[in-house]
Amino acid sequence: MATPIAERVQKRRAALRKAGLRPIQLWVPDTRRPEFADECRRQSKLAAQADMADIELLDFMDNALADVEGWVK
Repeated sequence: MATPIAERVQKRRAALRKAGLRPIQLWVPDTRRPEFADECRRQSKLAAQADMADIELLDFMDNALADVEGWVK
């Protein structure tokens, strides 16, 4: 016999399926691994280098930053 919690979960999942949704499994990086921070730094450095080499992007960002009038009261 299902527990009340299991029954609620089953009912909720059935309602979601009826609404046209389906469950999926999503794998994400394990932030607890010792090498995670090093890999973040490595990828961030690569992204920063690519951004600095893109003059059009730098100009776009400068123009966007200059156009903040009225954003804050």
